[in-house]
Amino acid sequence: MRPGRSVLTEGICDVSSETTLAGMTAVELRSAYKAGTLSPVEVHDTLQDVIESREGTLNALWHRDPLASRVAAKSSEQRWREGRPAGPVDGIPITLKENIARAGIPMPSGTAGVEAVIPDRDAPVTARVVESGGVVLGSTVMPDWGMLSSGVSSLHGVTRSPWDPRWTTGGSSSGAGAAAAAGYGPLHVGTDIGGSIRLPGTWLGLATLKPSAGRIPLDAPYLGRCAGPMTRTVADSALLMSVLARPDDRDWTSLPAESIAWEDLGLDVRGLRVGLHLDAGCGGAVEEDIQRSVRGVAELFAEAGADVETLDPFMTPDLLDAVDLFWRVRSWNDFSALSSEQQAAVLPYVAAWCAPGADVTGRRVLECYQQVMQMQARAVAATLPFDIVLSPVAPVAAFAAEQPMPYPDNGKGMQHIGFTVPYNMSGQPAATVNCGFTDDGRPIGVQLSGRRFDDLGVLRAAAWYEQHRPAAATPSWPAVPSQAQP
Repeated sequence: MRPGRSVLTEGICDVSSETTLAGMTAVELRSAYKAGTLSPVEVHDTLQDVIESREGTLNALWHRDPLASRVAAKSSEQRWREGRPAGPVDGIPITLKENIARAGIPMPSGTAGVEAVIPDRDAPVTARVVESGGVVLGSTVMPDWGMLSSGVSSLHGVTRSPWDPRWTTGGSSSGAGAAAAAGYGPLHVGTDIGGSIRLPGTWLGLATLKPSAGRIPLDAPYLGRCAGPMTRTVADSALLMSVLARPDDRDWTSLPAESIAWEDLGLDVRGLRVGLHLDAGCGGAVEEDIQRSVRGVAELFAEAGADVETLDPFMTPDLLDAVDLFWRVRSWNDFSALSSEQQAAVLPYVAAWCAPGADVTGRRVLECYQQVMQMQARAVAATLPFDIVLSPVAPVAAFAAEQPMPYPDNGKGMQHIGFTVPYNMSGQPAATVNCGFTDDGRPIGVQLSGRRFDDLGVLRAAAWYEQHRPAAATPSWPAVPSQAQP
C-alpha cells in the first residue's frame, strides 16, 4: 500500500495488508461499507496497487482507467456515507470481459486481425452494474474471437494464472478468471458458449455460474451464449446475479422478470437426487486425480443424506464433432471477410482451426445444427431425474500458458468440452466450485448442473459443498505463485 493511505481495521475489516483486502469477498465489503469501517475509495486505491504489482505478469486487463474508476468509487463513498447505496454492488470493484459493451471502449474480440468496434452504448450487463453502483476497474482480455480455452491472443499476448504463471488461465474468459484469482476485486463477468466461464473456473479454483439461457440479458444473443459471474465464493456469484439477472428489453430471448431470493443459499441435502457423471461419452479421458476429486464431492453429498446415482454418458463423439464444425464454419465466415493482411494477424492456431469450415456445404451445416438440437434433447432428458448433476468441468488440469488448447493437436479441437457444452445447448444452469488440487498444486473444479431455469437450486448446492468441503480443497485467496508449490 502506498505511504500516507490507511485502511480502517475495525470489526469485520481487520485488514492488515493489501493481500488481505484483495482476498475479501463482495459480501464482506458490502457489510464493511454499511458499517462504515471501510470505504470504496480505500478499496479501489488498494486494489490499484495490487493490479500494478501483478498485471505485468498476468496480463488480465485490456482497458483500464484508474482515474475514472476512482471517481466512481468516490461517488459510491458519498452514497454510503449518506445511507443511500444505489444497489447490491455499490462500491464493489468489478471487471467486465472485453466483448461486453461499454460505451466508448473498443471491443477487439481478442484478435489483432480486426479493427475494434467502439460501441456507443453499454450492454445490458454493463448498464445493470453501473446502475447498481459497481466500480468498473476495467475490461478483461480474451483470446481470438473467444474460440480458445486458454489465454493466448494475437492481440493481447499470453494471459497467465495467478497460481503459477507457467499455467493457463483457461478461456475464453481468461482475463476475468485471472483478475478474480489474483485479487483484482471480488466480482467479474465472463461469457460462455461452450465452457468459457467454467473452464477458467476449474483451472483457477473459482466459484462461477453459467446461468440458464436468457437469465442474464445480452446485447448479442445467439445459440448457447450467456454471460455470468466469476468470483471466489458462491455467495458473491449469487450477489452479482441479483444485479445481472434484471430484465432488459434489448434481449428478445431473455426470460421474463422473476423475483428470485438470490441471497437465500441455505440447503438441506437430505433426499436430494444427485447424479454422478464421470464419463462424458466423448472427448479426452478424465485424469485420475480429477475423477478422484469429483467422487469425493459425491461422497460428501451422500454422507449428508443425498441419494447419489451414476449418470451414464449421453454425449457421443459425433455430437461433439458437430458443434465443433458448426463453430468452425461460423468463425470461417468471420475470418474470410478479412483482408489478407488482417488474416495474417489472426492467431495461426485459430486460422488453422477454422479453415475446414471453408468448404462445408449448407446441407452439412444444417445437419450440424440438427445434431446440436439432439445434444440439447439428450442433456435435458438424461439429467431430468436429478436435482443436481456432479461432473468434472474438464478432463484435464491446467496446461502450459502458451498452449492454445488442452490438446496441442489441432485436429482434436474441442475434445475437452464434453462435460460443459451440453449445458450451453440445453440452456441449463451449471456452476463450478473448487474441489481439490493436483499434486503440483493445480486447482480442480467440480461442475454442478441443474434443471432448466433452476439457477438458485444450482447455487444452493454449490454453496452447500463450498461450506462443507475439506480444508485441502479450499483455496486461499488471492492466489499467489508460492501457493502452487507442492
